[in-house]
Amino acid sequence: MLARDGFLAKVRCAGQKTIMKLGYARVSTHEQNLDMQRDALLAAGCEKIITDKASGASTTRPGLEKLKEQMRAGDTLVVWRLDRLGRSLRDLIGWMTYLDEQKIGLLSLHEAIDTTTPSGKLTFHLFGALAEFERNLIVERTKAGLTAARARGRKGGRPIALDADKRELAVRLYNEKAMPIAKICTMLGISKPTLYSYVRSAGATEAA
Repeated sequence: MLARDGFLAKVRCAGQKTIMKLGYARVSTHEQNLDMQRDALLAAGCEKIITDKASGASTTRPGLEKLKEQMRAGDTLVVWRLDRLGRSLRDLIGWMTYLDEQKIGLLSLHEAIDTTTPSGKLTFHLFGALAEFERNLIVERTKAGLTAARARGRKGGRPIALDADKRELAVRLYNEKAMPIAKICTMLGISKPTLYSYVRSAGATEAA
């Protein structure tokens, strides 16, 4: 593999156009096996495969960054499944946009998406449209929620469950330790985390 990599590097440095299929495989933990993805990528004609062992949420994927440096216009990045490439829909769209700008194709074997074909290009644009649609929905719902809250006299944030007198009672009952915490919460209609937050707040006020 090293000899072949050196040969390909020399060919590219010489200015000759060598179109390659470069495979990328990722598993989320060190216990998982990459063999299934490797076999699929080799069967798809990949001349080189770079791997990562990192969770989808991880922002550190050195193998993918290395592959990014090696890809050239005309190449095709091949993945077993789209979720191997992107951590989220937004991340996936970012990668697809980058590849499109660099004139690098993307082939996902599981979803049968190939952006080097007209139908694959259409799929790419549909992904972009869905991402934009999702962003617009989030913005619209957020604005609608804030407008409704303002109309009810709220300025945002979580509502306070109890008024000042009842909060003081909750703290006093907690500090007296004469009543079980669960009973205090049931009697006042609050949760344990809420009770604890009242106690912490009262302690901070006294310290001040």
